[in-house]
Amino acid sequence: MIYNQNTQITEIITLAKKLFTENLLGVCLYGSSVLGGLRPNSDLDLLILLKARLSEEARKMLTRRLLEISGEVGCTDKRPMEVTILCHKDLVPWHFPPRYEYMYGEWLRTEIEAGMIPRAEHDPDLAILLWQARTYGISLVGDPIESMLPSIPFQDIRNAIRDSLPSLISNITQDERNVLLTLCRMWYTLATGTICSKDAAARWVISRLPQDYVSLVEMAEKAYLGETTDCWEEKKDLLVQLGTWMRQQIKGFFTCPTLS
Repeated sequence: MIYNQNTQITEIITLAKKLFTENLLGVCLYGSSVLGGLRPNSDLDLLILLKARLSEEARKMLTRRLLEISGEVGCTDKRPMEVTILCHKDLVPWHFPPRYEYMYGEWLRTEIEAGMIPRAEHDPDLAILLWQARTYGISLVGDPIESMLPSIPFQDIRNAIRDSLPSLISNITQDERNVLLTLCRMWYTLATGTICSKDAAARWVISRLPQDYVSLVEMAEKAYLGETTDCWEEKKDLLVQLGTWMRQQIKGFFTCPTLS
């Protein structure tokens, strides 16, 4: 089969309808597909909303099929998938941190192939995902996504960023580009109250950086766009310094009651 974005999306929708039948409320496309366009390493991000929780049989079948439908990171013909499944009653009334019923991503492939089946979890970062989907997502099945998801207070976006910041910084020398661009996005969101693509956030941050750090963010942005190959081996010390500096800029928003 020749794969492309539309093929994979169609397969997910067909799978959701078959597995969940009357339990299915909606399917939403969000992320890079609708916010700036897919980049060379972008996932296809889909959100599936259910009336009730998954059965164990459905959870296992879903996992088997996602391993087949999802492609490897960097493959543009068969994109890596990030599929998040939510139970409506876990979201309404809204509370933080929110709970997802199931999440599949290519970072889990090795564990899943070894027998792990994704389980439900409370996850602060899910607040950001839902905020993004509710604002920019495109409903593929069901009612408009903004009518199915609760309104999310911006304070909970701030809380999610605050809670995820330490673990993100700790990974800056292992996942350099992604961590750096995520920090850019965090800073942009806290400063503006909106969300944008990673490359747009990088460009916004570059104009606010000390000159010594500009080349690092420029390299991350260009690599994300597929315009260069990023190499961090000789830049680790400077990268750690930049991570520490950006962390301080981000933490400054948590001492202020309003946005800058």
